[in-house]
Amino acid sequence: MKNRNLKTEFHVELIPPKQDSQKLEEDLTLFASKFKRVMESGFTASITDNAMGLTAFQGHECIEELGLDARPGQVLIHLNTFHTKQALHEILDGCEAQGIGSLLVVSGDGSPRLPKLKPADVEAENTAAVTSVELIRYIRKHYPSFTVGAAFNPYEPEEHEFEKLKRKLDAGASFVITQPVIEKNKATERLLNEYPDLPVIIEAWMSKKLYLLSDVVGYPIPEDAVFDPLDTLQKLIVSYPGHGFYLSLLGFKTQYEIVERMAKGDEK
Repeated sequence: MKNRNLKTEFHVELIPPKQDSQKLEEDLTLFASKFKRVMESGFTASITDNAMGLTAFQGHECIEELGLDARPGQVLIHLNTFHTKQALHEILDGCEAQGIGSLLVVSGDGSPRLPKLKPADVEAENTAAVTSVELIRYIRKHYPSFTVGAAFNPYEPEEHEFEKLKRKLDAGASFVITQPVIEKNKATERLLNEYPDLPVIIEAWMSKKLYLLSDVVGYPIPEDAVFDPLDTLQKLIVSYPGHGFYLSLLGFKTQYEIVERMAKGDEK
């Protein structure tokens, strides 16, 4: 997924239109515009799967419907456990057909409106529920051409999170994307030290909606706290040289051109 023409690799989060959108054509047009811009920049379009448990169109569906050019190595499809077995295979087959070879597999955000994979659906034994571990293992067995990544949460109890990470890697994950990191922290440092050859992509929070960030990191951040996403990103690039960065909730109108300059090694 690394673009060798850029000094810093960026994964830009794209959220597909919701299925109950009242302005679907407008939302699809906006998605297409953002996707094309990400491709032209040499970045990776990292497309979410029913983010926050809200039913949305699948990334591969939008790419096919809009006739978009999914450039090799520049598309990462998120895939969670809230699907039927049939839908799971439709997503995987659709990605393969379009030459999309990278997946980020996560357990995902649930919702009463969403189905959930059953252990038998992914040939899992001795488990009451399907997690990302079982789904990663199933994909690697039946769709070995995919490069599969997993999530890492530096805010969970440390030993528990590292134990989960080992199971994800043993199941077949070959890269990791962290939860948002706003400064150096112990768990992320340990991850990089213990797995020096593992590709790690650091998530950078690009929104000023601090109440959402509080939910992710698990501790309250005052809404009046001083937080400059672009300044934070620049510091992360300095702190974690050689790593990629996942840009969540990136502002295309206000931040994108600055991020393009950062990718080439220019100052903010």
